[in-house]
Amino acid sequence: MEKGYFFTGFPGFICNQLIRQVIKKTDMRGVIYTLVLPKMMSRAIEERNQLVKECGILDEQFVIIEGDITALSLGLSPAMQMEIKEKINYVFHLAAIYDLAVNKDVAVHVNVNGTKNVNKFVRGLPNIKRYTYFSTGFIAGRREGKLYEHELIRPSQFKNYYEETKFEAEVMVEMLKKDVPVTIIRPGIVKGNTKTGETIKFDGPYFIMNFIDRLRFLPFLPRLGESEAVVNLVPIEYIVAATTYLSFHEGGEGKTYHLTDPSPYKVSELYEMLMEELINKRPRGSIPLSAAQWGLSIKPLRRYLGVEKEALDYFSWLGQFDCTQAQMDLLGSGISCPDFKDGVPAMVSFYMKNKDNPRYQVKII
Repeated sequence: MEKGYFFTGFPGFICNQLIRQVIKKTDMRGVIYTLVLPKMMSRAIEERNQLVKECGILDEQFVIIEGDITALSLGLSPAMQMEIKEKINYVFHLAAIYDLAVNKDVAVHVNVNGTKNVNKFVRGLPNIKRYTYFSTGFIAGRREGKLYEHELIRPSQFKNYYEETKFEAEVMVEMLKKDVPVTIIRPGIVKGNTKTGETIKFDGPYFIMNFIDRLRFLPFLPRLGESEAVVNLVPIEYIVAATTYLSFHEGGEGKTYHLTDPSPYKVSELYEMLMEELINKRPRGSIPLSAAQWGLSIKPLRRYLGVEKEALDYFSWLGQFDCTQAQMDLLGSGISCPDFKDGVPAMVSFYMKNKDNPRYQVKII
C-alpha cells in the first residue's frame, strides 16, 4: 500500500529539508501532501519543482494543497478532505510563528489555534501511523537548571509569547498521546548546515554576527556580560535526520525528544569563536547585559545593529537541556549532533556572502 505524508510549514526551510530527508530514507512509493498558505503559493511551487527534480520523484508524488492551519478544517473543502484523509499515514506539523518579538494575538492565533485545528484533522485520519509535532525546547520559559524530556511543566514566566504559545500548543498535542501515535520534537536553536552554512534567515546566533559585523570598525569589541549561560545551537541537518529517524522508529511513539546539543558552548565561547572567524579579533573587556538591553530598547540602535532585543534574554538564561532519551533512541542510527565549532567557518562564510540580502535578515521592529 502506498504511504501518504502530510506536512504543514512548507515551503519553510526546516520543512523542505525534512521532506528531502523523508524521501531519502523511505521507499517513496507514496505521495507527499503539503498544506500551503495562498500567499506562499508561488514560492511553494518553485520549491516543489526544485525538490521533485533534485530528489528524482514523480510530479504526482508531490501535491500542494492550498489551506491554512488557522482556518476550520485547515481551509480544506469537504471534497478535498474526503479525497486525502484515508491516504495519509504520517503527519508532520511544523507551521508556526517562529519570532521572538511576535505579539500575543498573532502567536495565539497561529501557534495555539492552528495546532488545535491540526490536532482535530489528525484525529479524523483513520490510517494515521505517526503524528510528529515540532515544539521547541524553549517551552521551559524562565525555568532554569536541568530540563528533562519527560517534563511538561508550566513555568512561572515565559521570556516571550513565542515560548508561551508553543507551550500551550504542546500541552494540547501531549493530550493526544492516549489516542494517536504521537512524537514530539523539541529542537534547540536551529542554525545552518554544518558543511555549507546554508540557512533561511539570520536570527539566533546570526544576531551576534550582525552585532560584530556592524561594529567591526571599532578598535576593539567587548564581551556581552560575564554569564555562565550556554546557548544550545543545533544544525539543520541533525534536526531533519534525527526527526526522520525518530518519526519512523517504533520506539518513538508516545515520546518527547530534546534535539539539542549534548555539549553546548557558553555564550562567551560562541562570541569569541564567531568574532575570531568574522573579523579576526578577540573580545576585550565586557559590558553588562543590562547596558546592552538598554541600548537595544532604542529602536534606531537595534535596527542599525540588526539585533532583536528579545534575543539577549537567552544570553543570560541558565537552563540546560537533558537529551538522554533522544541520544538513547538514536543509538545505532549513525546520527549525532555535530560540534558547533566545526560549522563556524561555513556559517560565517555563508553569512558574509548573504548579509546584505534582505531575504535573510530579520525585520527588526
